[in-house]
Amino acid sequence: MTGFVQLYSRLAARLSLLSLILAGLGLIAMTVIVAWTVFGRYIMNDTPAWGEPVSLFLMLWFILLGGAVGVREMDHMGFDVGLHYMRGGWKTLLIYTNEILVAVFGLAMFGYGWQLAAGVWSDRLPVVGISKGWDYVPIVVGGLMVALFSIEKILLKATGEEIAPMPFITAHAFGEA
Repeated sequence: MTGFVQLYSRLAARLSLLSLILAGLGLIAMTVIVAWTVFGRYIMNDTPAWGEPVSLFLMLWFILLGGAVGVREMDHMGFDVGLHYMRGGWKTLLIYTNEILVAVFGLAMFGYGWQLAAGVWSDRLPVVGISKGWDYVPIVVGGLMVALFSIEKILLKATGEEIAPMPFITAHAFGEA
């Protein structure tokens, strides 16, 4: 079981790093697009119509990917104050309860996001010409990642293993690259 948990945690670490990189690139792309839209509006007097919907689309991705990474890195959604004052079995129970609730929430995001995407998949976004369902795909992906990362933390707690660090942080921050 421990070998599986270690493998799962290493894969989750790589997924987390990839998500963080994609979220960062999305943030940079959105910033450039917003700057271009503002430049077009106020300097060129010709606003690019695609700027706002594409920026909002990118924002959905980097918020939900970043939020999922926050769940894995224990920077998001928790009972930190309650955990600090709990002792023994109650603390363990609260940790498991928290992670189970976060996993259920992630699965709900996945399931209901999927329904939303499927329900509007045939509709088109007028300015960019893609399916309206793509607006809900980040909810599906983010929810699945939240659930996977919460399950990882449950498995780690159950086996006493340590969370695998993100490869980039280990290799570069400590001079191992």
